[in-house]
Amino acid sequence: MKKYGLIGKILGHSFSQDYFRNKFNVLNLKDHTYENFELKEIEQVSLLLKDDSIGGFNVTIPYKEAIIPYLDGLDGVAKSIGAVNTINRTKEGALIGFNTDQIGFRNSLDGFLNVSGSNKSALILGTGGAAKAVEYVLRDMDFDIQYVSRTSKNGAITYDQLDKERINSTDLIVNATPLGTHPNINDCPSIPYEYLTERQHLYDLVYNPEWTKFLKFGQQNSCPVQNGLKMLQLQAEAAWLIWNA
Repeated sequence: MKKYGLIGKILGHSFSQDYFRNKFNVLNLKDHTYENFELKEIEQVSLLLKDDSIGGFNVTIPYKEAIIPYLDGLDGVAKSIGAVNTINRTKEGALIGFNTDQIGFRNSLDGFLNVSGSNKSALILGTGGAAKAVEYVLRDMDFDIQYVSRTSKNGAITYDQLDKERINSTDLIVNATPLGTHPNINDCPSIPYEYLTERQHLYDLVYNPEWTKFLKFGQQNSCPVQNGLKMLQLQAEAAWLIWNA
């Protein structure tokens, strides 16, 4: 039996379990299982990771950074990002952290993001593990990055500092917060949506619901918009390749 699972805090509406169970059915992998592991506190992960019958994990909110001290090592990209969303147990039993979020995000931009030249700029809403993967990709694409958070910390500006000039000079706005996720579908980041134009691309890492309030506001202002489903599918496939390398 080959076991895999998802580590997170609230997983009732998670993507990974249904995705991988369907994948196992399609591939006729009857000896494969995938379970959700809801942990109220990250400290609970110690016992779970000792179960060497589980060959790999995905990691989601809010543990992508907090999981790192419990691992035996990180691959180079995950170390650079400072966040992990995939764990592989090696044949020797070591737990190695990877970041496939950055693969999913990078590849999901194909056909969506039409920005070229110099002076490309992006606002990343949120400062968690997912935001770090987004930053990693966009810096590699020569974007000027500005984090936006509820509190001013580590170089982030606050939402009330977003004025018309800053919005109008931005090419891409990424919601890397969980705001708007089901069942809280009426929530959205508090940016000044009235200043949006067709220049701004709005990308929401949230995928449930398909059309978040954040994206609907973007559509109303002629912005190109995209949700996080494609990114999730691509990062899941990247995790599968790591587990089967």
